[in-house]
Amino acid sequence: MREKTAAEEGDYPKRNPLSERITAIPPSGIRKFFDVVNEMEDAISLGVGEPDFDTPRHIRDEGIYALEKGRTFYTSNAGLRDLKIEICRYLKRRFDVCYDHEKEVMVTVGGSEAIDIALRAMLDPGDEVLIPQPSYVSYLPCTLLAGGVPVIIELEEKDQFRLTKEKLLEKLTPRTKILILPFPNNPTGSIMEREDLEEIACIAKEKDLFLLSDEIYSELTYGRRHCTIAALPGMKERTVLINGFSKSYAMTGWRLGYACAPERILKQMLKIHQYAIMCAPTVSQYAAVEALRNGDKDVEEMREAYDQRRRFLVKSLREMGFDCYEPQGAFYVFPSVKRFGMTSEEFALRLLEEEKVAVVPGTAFGENGEGYLRLSYAYSLKDLERALARMERFVGRLSGRKAIAEAGEEKE
Repeated sequence: MREKTAAEEGDYPKRNPLSERITAIPPSGIRKFFDVVNEMEDAISLGVGEPDFDTPRHIRDEGIYALEKGRTFYTSNAGLRDLKIEICRYLKRRFDVCYDHEKEVMVTVGGSEAIDIALRAMLDPGDEVLIPQPSYVSYLPCTLLAGGVPVIIELEEKDQFRLTKEKLLEKLTPRTKILILPFPNNPTGSIMEREDLEEIACIAKEKDLFLLSDEIYSELTYGRRHCTIAALPGMKERTVLINGFSKSYAMTGWRLGYACAPERILKQMLKIHQYAIMCAPTVSQYAAVEALRNGDKDVEEMREAYDQRRRFLVKSLREMGFDCYEPQGAFYVFPSVKRFGMTSEEFALRLLEEEKVAVVPGTAFGENGEGYLRLSYAYSLKDLERALARMERFVGRLSGRKAIAEAGEEKE
């Protein structure tokens, strides 16, 4: 008599419906506080990096016009031809780097998609990716999901949170393939100037590294113009330049970014995009053409407003007793809370519970963010003033408790 197979006996293993790789990745530390503050009455959030400006009127009008004209069809996978042409003109005009709009540019669903597909297109299992931290929360999980090995470079305040050649060389191995350049930086507001980038470029060429340069905050620098490493000699052919419209043009909800890269890399990124996305939102692309053609004045006005808020916030925090590095880019400050004797998360949670002000613990951006908080100044001066008044009250209570505790110790 024939024996029953395992299938016939019903002897199947009990399966976990979830991927071990994804369940091992923690959720975003930024969203944790954002979700809490949404449920809290009279709370003030300085936690989310979203401009408080409306998308400029002429850009919105172009989106509305595109809808009225029935431009709701798919575009080509790589994006509207006119938009890619304008991206190339913009990059040449602003940062002196030249791209071929047909072969080296693609439009993505925000800069986040560009980060994801660049890593997936370039990494084989076991390839190492150097990630300077503190930095944007997506680099590490996207590296893991692409099968890469994240290697952290710990940036320090004494270096103004810049990446130095010494720190880069410390972490290089024969398995290193990609270096992520997250400048201007979220959360520290640090930047890399041309002299800094030239040192990194020399190492990249010598060690045959590829770079993923996330320049989403390129228009938000104060007192100096942003420099892209792709513009340096010999670097365009080994750099994936990522940018977008969310921060510079207050277009977060339009979900539009772009990537510029050597043709052989971009072809493979486009392949992933074709299967996963098809194309970026059509109406958003038409609006973005208008932004690049006629939006320079809007960008300048928003940058000036951010600069005013930046100076106000740094001055106010220092007057409260915070040690606060002065950021030179993006729209964040990254003050130290080490003197208060609490972890970043403890400070942020107590501030939220006691004064209903939401900020993000520095550890959301990497373990070496411990001892710091990220505060966004992409909010009105009125909101900043209200939040700072509450923070001053909170810090005053902490200082009072500390003084009482110290007095008690002296008495003993």
